[in-house]
Amino acid sequence: MIPSRPYVIGPSDQLSIDVFGIDELSKNVTVDLTGQIALPLVGSLKVSGMTADELTADLVSRLRRAYVRKPQVTVNIVTAASQVITVDGSVTTPGIYPLLGRMSLMRAIARASGTSEFARENYVVVFRNVNSKRYAALYDLRAIRQGIYEDPEIFSNDVIYVGDDPARRLFRDVIAAAPLLSAPLIYLVTQ
Repeated sequence: MIPSRPYVIGPSDQLSIDVFGIDELSKNVTVDLTGQIALPLVGSLKVSGMTADELTADLVSRLRRAYVRKPQVTVNIVTAASQVITVDGSVTTPGIYPLLGRMSLMRAIARASGTSEFARENYVVVFRNVNSKRYAALYDLRAIRQGIYEDPEIFSNDVIYVGDDPARRLFRDVIAAAPLLSAPLIYLVTQ
C-alpha cells in the first residue's frame, strides 16, 4: 500500500481556519491566484506549497507574535481545487478529480467508478507534463492487478485515458442483434 502524502495547498483551494476561542479569527478563506490568504492580526500570508499542518504551525507562531496567548489553530482543506487529475475514456464516470495525498493509477480509476464494460484494460495511457514536455506511458491494468507490474503513482495534472475495445462493442451489438437475425431464420425453417 502506498503511504499517504499530505495535501499541498495551492491557488483556488478553500480552507477552514478555526482559532479556538476567537470567533473573529475563525473563517473560511479561498487561496488567491498568487497563493495567498489574508487574516486579521496576521495580514497577507503565502500558503501555496504548505500542508495544512505547516500552515497551522505558521499561524500559531504568527498569532503568538500578535499577542494571542496559547493560540489553538485548526486548518482544514474544504475544497481541493488546485491539484487535480483527469480520468477519461472507457471509465464509468469520466471527469476531473481532486488529488488528495498520494494516489496510484488503480485508485484514480476507482475514483472514476472503475472501467466500463468496453474498456481495453491493457491500453491505459497516463499523460504527464514534465519541464514543459509532454510524456505518455502505457500501462496494463490486468498486469498491475496480478502484481506483475507495480501500480504507478499519479501526480497533479496527470491525464489518464482508458482505451476502448471495439471488438467488445461489436460482440455486444451482435449478441443484441442475434434475436432479430435468428427469428426470421426460424420462421423460414418452420414453413
